[in-house]
Amino acid sequence: MTAPTVQRRKRTGRGETAGAANEPASKPAKPPAHAPAQRPAHQAAHQAARKPPQRLPRQAKAAVRRGAILAAALAEFSAKGFAAARLEDVAKRAGVAKGTIYLYFADKESLFQEIVRAEMTPVAGAIEAAFAADVPLRAIVDRAMDLFVREVFETHRRQVLRLIITEGPRFPALAEFYYREVLARIIKAVRGRARRAAASGEVADDTLVRFPQLMGAPAVTAIVWSGLFDRFETLDLRAMLTAYFDRLLPARSAP
Repeated sequence: MTAPTVQRRKRTGRGETAGAANEPASKPAKPPAHAPAQRPAHQAAHQAARKPPQRLPRQAKAAVRRGAILAAALAEFSAKGFAAARLEDVAKRAGVAKGTIYLYFADKESLFQEIVRAEMTPVAGAIEAAFAADVPLRAIVDRAMDLFVREVFETHRRQVLRLIITEGPRFPALAEFYYREVLARIIKAVRGRARRAAASGEVADDTLVRFPQLMGAPAVTAIVWSGLFDRFETLDLRAMLTAYFDRLLPARSAP
């Protein structure tokens, strides 16, 4: 019997067998099926940025919407007056449907009243607290002056006072509401502190007890002047307030 012929492989110069050269190249190993594909960092950041923001709770959304309606109403009332302003325009400015306004406010008058509550009631409370402090009356007045300038005259709140001055005669219910919610509280605080000052000899007489409105007179002057004449002659409000109260509350010489 003839011995089976064993075919030998010839080695190549590179140390590889000739047969191995004809074998297909091995494919790269695939990642496990359960391993998540890695995304480039910039793609991950881009997708994270596209995620919708977290939704506000229902009460927070309602508060934001209510605040937008109040701000839009003040802007419309200031631009067109209370009588001419329309709730349709308020809704458009606030970015809501007209019917949405009635979810929060019964009518235009209640909307105006809520503007007064939201904007001016906190100021009245701060003035009440100032006049209740156990410090000299002139120090209280200086604090109240600064409060009025910073929190009212130099902000959108002065539009509320301007509306009361211009619209109050035609809409007495609005004027009455402002008096009850704001002025009556301030007058009571001023009168009470002025009475103590007169009794202790801190002031010469009871002028402020009888006429606490004198405390707010320069504020009204400033609001009217800024709305009508400020473009012709600018009013230095702080300097005017200082001059006014220097006359109303002169420093008393020691006995």
